[in-house]
Amino acid sequence: MIRAGWLAAALALGGCVSYPDVSAPVAGVAPAPGPVPATLSVMTYNLEGLTWPARTGRAPFLEEMTAEFARMEQAGLLPDVIVFQEAFSTAALRTASSTPHPYYALGPRAPTRSGLPKTRDPVLRKRNYLRGEWGIRFMGSGIAIASRYPITASYSQPYGPTSCAGWDCLANKGVMLVRIAVPGLADPVEIATTHMNAQGASKAPPEKHLAAHNAQSAELADFLDRVSQVGSPLVLAGDFNMRRSPARFDAFEQQNGYQLARRHCLEVRAGRAGPACDIRLSFDGDEPWFDTQDLQIYDDGARTLIRPVRIEAWFDGPDAGGKLSDHDAYVVTYAILPADKH
Repeated sequence: MIRAGWLAAALALGGCVSYPDVSAPVAGVAPAPGPVPATLSVMTYNLEGLTWPARTGRAPFLEEMTAEFARMEQAGLLPDVIVFQEAFSTAALRTASSTPHPYYALGPRAPTRSGLPKTRDPVLRKRNYLRGEWGIRFMGSGIAIASRYPITASYSQPYGPTSCAGWDCLANKGVMLVRIAVPGLADPVEIATTHMNAQGASKAPPEKHLAAHNAQSAELADFLDRVSQVGSPLVLAGDFNMRRSPARFDAFEQQNGYQLARRHCLEVRAGRAGPACDIRLSFDGDEPWFDTQDLQIYDDGARTLIRPVRIEAWFDGPDAGGKLSDHDAYVVTYAILPADKH
């Protein structure tokens, strides 16, 4: 009965979730006139926007998020870019597409094919149909990006058809990258987001969900190599599902050798030269990035450098928007620096 209930629910998801209409971003838009802003702030937020039967009663919390984004904008606190994960339900998609920001892009939908081959990894090729590994995606990727600045291009790709484990295989998880035209910058800033395979929540055995995560790490690296412009600064933010997993993190970092915002701020606090980093959240231990699923990673452009100067959490309690999801919103503010002066 449980398996039948899950199947019925999954089939229902395919027909009941409505996606907002999103016009394709237009490539080639020039940066807006005006001086270069001193900073660029990026929020990553997992909305806990799952559908029944995984979650119920989420609509009021998602509506409150929408209202809180409006209040933050009025107070001058809303980050310039917001990247979302788990925007699966209609209510969650409405929240992601209803921020005060005028530019918005949605990641892969349920029918979108990755075009990638099936893995030859025998651990991943053997499907467990009792854990949702049916080879059918009933939900989209759940990722979206909203921006204060114009989105001039958007690229997205689901992970491979067998690069998943357990119940995660029901969603078309993947990666998306957009280019934004920041005033005064000759090169666009690239913002990417992803939501990678869960660990225990996937209900797959550890060796399988690790293999899936490793496969996704390689596909993410390949995607960025193909679509990212070397001359543009890059911020990669999302739910990487690497909490307390050195094995996942090591494999990911071998494939994606960018700088962690948290690591940079830890090094600055230890005395390394660079702009000061204002840390406004729990930052315990020598490797605080293992304490969370949500991370931000960055890379410099040819003519523009970016450096974290503030890290904070929102929606983590009564003083910062209230606890509205099972994740806090993770915000990093980056200084924008010309490369020729550093």
